[in-house]
Amino acid sequence: MPTISVIIPVYNDAEFLRACLAALATQTRTADEIIVVDNASTDASAQVAKNGGAHVVREPQRGIAPATAAGFDAASGDILARLDADSVPSPTWLATIERILDGQPDAAALTGTASFYGGTAFARWYGRTCDLGTYFLLFRGLLGHPPLFGSNFALRADAWRRIRNSAHRDRNDIHDDLDLSYQIQPDMSVLFTRDLGMSISARPFSSWGRLTRRIAWGFRTVALNTQTQTPLRRRAARRAAAGTQREPLLSWRRTGADRADA
Repeated sequence: MPTISVIIPVYNDAEFLRACLAALATQTRTADEIIVVDNASTDASAQVAKNGGAHVVREPQRGIAPATAAGFDAASGDILARLDADSVPSPTWLATIERILDGQPDAAALTGTASFYGGTAFARWYGRTCDLGTYFLLFRGLLGHPPLFGSNFALRADAWRRIRNSAHRDRNDIHDDLDLSYQIQPDMSVLFTRDLGMSISARPFSSWGRLTRRIAWGFRTVALNTQTQTPLRRRAARRAAAGTQREPLLSWRRTGADRADA
């Protein structure tokens, strides 16, 4: 059976991390290793990670992209399961990742969505409907496959080795999950499922400043990656690699896993 490494970038999120590690401890399929990337935290995040049985990797360069890359590089598993410190996975999260990827050996990655906790009812609605809903629909069209969602995805280790050098791992002003989505090669497939149960904090929508920064990072990530490859050329390359006709954008199923190449 494949081994699974869980990677959690963290910056000053000790209490969120404690809850995340507690949820990982109750998984029906235990992680083979848990790596917490301490991104120059000044709180007790590193100690919480150690107390929770995680291996701590220190990445002094601030930014989610450098921290994620450092965690992936340090991992020894066949599958790299990624979530955030404020993520709370369902008990079957890792078992579902293993089941789907074991059944789809040609898939390079698997991604899912999430529900939100905390914040206001409006913030939770906005996050679920407007933010994540738009993210998956818009970028599936632009990329030709579902985008990876940083709080809830898994990437095969051999796929990471193929794309690690093209990722903008030194940037601290972009979304690492969207940047990695752009690095997915034409012959690599990404699966989407609603079966990866995950809850995440609604704090990105708690203030106008947080929200505008999130949007600005999105535009910057797109601009950075479309300098060398337009959406049309990207989709054409994926169709050529797959040898199939264009798939309707809304053909993905609401439950289960769906191979979502262009």
